[in-house]
Amino acid sequence: PHPEQEAAPSHNELVAAKNRELTAAQEAIEEKTQRQGELAVKVVELKNDLEETSSTLEKDEDYSVQLKRSCDSKAKEYEGIKKTRAEELLALADTIKVLNSDDALELFKKALPSAESLLQLQTTEKELRSQALELVQGVARKFHHTKLDLIAMAISGKKKGFADVLKLIDEMVAALKVEQTDDDAKVAYCEKEIDATEDKQKQLKHEMEGINAHIAAAENDIDTLQTELKELAANIKSLDKSVAEATEQRKTEHNEFIQNSAEDNAALELIEFAKNRLNKFYNPKQYKEPPQEELSDEERTYQ
Repeated sequence: PHPEQEAAPSHNELVAAKNRELTAAQEAIEEKTQRQGELAVKVVELKNDLEETSSTLEKDEDYSVQLKRSCDSKAKEYEGIKKTRAEELLALADTIKVLNSDDALELFKKALPSAESLLQLQTTEKELRSQALELVQGVARKFHHTKLDLIAMAISGKKKGFADVLKLIDEMVAALKVEQTDDDAKVAYCEKEIDATEDKQKQLKHEMEGINAHIAAAENDIDTLQTELKELAANIKSLDKSVAEATEQRKTEHNEFIQNSAEDNAALELIEFAKNRLNKFYNPKQYKEPPQEELSDEERTYQ
């Protein structure tokens, strides 16, 4: 087959192959562009999450500072209250000891009708009340506790016996223990709340590290996609150029083929004319009369 006959299918196959490459490259560009857009949206969302988490962490840190300051203040206050309460309990314990002493018990047991026994009973009770009152009033003056004042009044008065005074003391001891339990619970709550806040801060910091890592990975993927898109665009440009060059070359070759064919045909016609002219002289039998040209109407008119 003539090269021209082989060139056309070969060029068509080349163009088809290049077009397939172009289509694949364009599809890759669409896919990567979509992926790039999705990643950009993801980065924006992650940065919003990071901002919210950072804001939450900042608030928690402020709360933690205030909580620690408050708990430290309360702890010092509780220590003072605890010390005061301990002194009150000690004074009440000493008062109970006085009122529960052998003299007091003996006093309760005796009920002698004689004047001498009655005088002795009154003297002993007075001494016990005085000792107990001194203990209670000493603590009451120091700490200004209303219940201590009531107990002091009960001891100094004549209407309430030792049993009534001891009941008041027992009630106050029970109340002080409840107060101590409440204060201990408040201290424990403070410690627990501080631990929980610190744990939450650690968790938030860990979340922020994770978000930052995701942002960095997404931005790295975006950079990679941008590089790949540039490479694909350059590849498409190169493919377009190669197709254009191949097409231009094919046109040039085809035009050259047409021109060469025309020149060859003209040469062949000239040879045939010369050969026929020679036959007219040397071989008349093979001579062919050239076809007469058909005259136009104008030419026939002037003939």
